[in-house]
Amino acid sequence: SLETGMTQMGGHGIAYMTGDSPIGKKETYEDTGAVLSRMVDAVTARVNNRGQIAGLAQNSTIPIVNALDDFAHPMQMLADLQTIAEKKGSLDLSGVSLAYAGDACNNVTYDLMRAGIIMGMDVRVTAPPTPDFLPEAEVLTECAQLESVSGAGTARVFESAEEAVAGADVVYTDSWMSYGIAGEEAAKRLAALQPYQVTTDLMSHASPDAYFMNCLPAMRGEEQTAEVIDGPQSIVFDQAENRLHAQKALLKMLIAGNYEAACDRATSPSDDS
Repeated sequence: SLETGMTQMGGHGIAYMTGDSPIGKKETYEDTGAVLSRMVDAVTARVNNRGQIAGLAQNSTIPIVNALDDFAHPMQMLADLQTIAEKKGSLDLSGVSLAYAGDACNNVTYDLMRAGIIMGMDVRVTAPPTPDFLPEAEVLTECAQLESVSGAGTARVFESAEEAVAGADVVYTDSWMSYGIAGEEAAKRLAALQPYQVTTDLMSHASPDAYFMNCLPAMRGEEQTAEVIDGPQSIVFDQAENRLHAQKALLKMLIAGNYEAACDRATSPSDDS
């Protein structure tokens, strides 16, 4: 979506695969950020941990966009919030209830909680009651801090999927299987998460006009049934499309804003004049 968006807006996206590059080994993330600042107008980075994003940004003079790390997925949130706003017919999402069911120990869940609170939403997370599947304590602490702001929403964790989904305006899930999970470990995860599968029965506990969301890719028969993701309440492909539109808007704002700021600095009288 990022490369497509840049092309549609007349720019050029360069795909740089970190897996076979010297970044983080022969060259630090800090040095990479400094060098890229001399060559391109913005960087979007999908990385393994938040420290790598911080490293890229440390010496950068251009926008560094977090496209995904182990603790957050902010660009997905822009698309998700846009999709919900479109379906609800308002940019004001105060009081909108979103239930997330499944594996809640991941970046998407964490950012749904954060973004939901900021937007005044009621976010309800339900997952197996073990550390392997629940949000980290650091995330819950951060959410409590966000909730202290006037007009903020809430984020709560439920053991019962039915209780979390009751009356919800949006029901959301994500993949149960990270890349590389197989064999006995995969079987254990499937067994633990099965009570949190989004089925037509679970959707019946939500609002009658509730929407179903999944940030994709999705596995029918795992985190949701085919009847749900292919059913009339599913908006997963609108959600996927909005990754393109939301990220085009973000890139335009950041790149144009950075260019205008640079022009202002170049034309402003110096302190010595």
